[in-house]
Amino acid sequence: MTGALLAGLLAGYGIAIPVGAVATYLVALTARTSLRTGLAAALGVATADGVYALVAVLGGAAIAGVIAPIAEPLRLVSAAILVVLAVRGAVSALRSHRAPTTRPVTPLAPGRAYVSLLGITLVNPTTVVYFAALVVGDRAGDAVSVLEQVVFVLAAFAASASWQALLAGGGALLGRVLTGPRGRLVTALASSAVITALAVRLVLS
Repeated sequence: MTGALLAGLLAGYGIAIPVGAVATYLVALTARTSLRTGLAAALGVATADGVYALVAVLGGAAIAGVIAPIAEPLRLVSAAILVVLAVRGAVSALRSHRAPTTRPVTPLAPGRAYVSLLGITLVNPTTVVYFAALVVGDRAGDAVSVLEQVVFVLAAFAASASWQALLAGGGALLGRVLTGPRGRLVTALASSAVITALAVRLVLS
């Protein structure tokens, strides 16, 4: 149970930490509107992460018996995918650091902010690829209880929600620190390091 909790938290923070266009928009939106609107938007992002974590867990459970014979090769492939995602994130951060861009902010009501950020995050294919590679690779060939799956999904959601809420709660002050060129670079590289560590864990487990 503790393993599922820690895995979910690491997975949630790994996908949530990089401060990209969505996170920058979230912070700017909070600064321009209110904390209530910002927290609603943050919950929208976290909900999308939780949905994809759930989809990955359910998919992994459904095909666990099928992939059991190729569990070890699949584990290595999953680790490779995570490394690719980590490298791509780091490279993207370095490029953005050299040529930073800004995203216009339009004030939104809390409900609309939630739906808007949920939709924006759901169309990001990196999220579902990330969770699928992590969950399927980590659980390949292993029986996982329903309770462990629930704990993993809730932990991933909680991790994402806590980070997004931190961004929203910080408002303009935090925005100047994390959404500036250096802050975006540091958070993206930190996320890449977390994802790489998860990939190494898959190989060594």
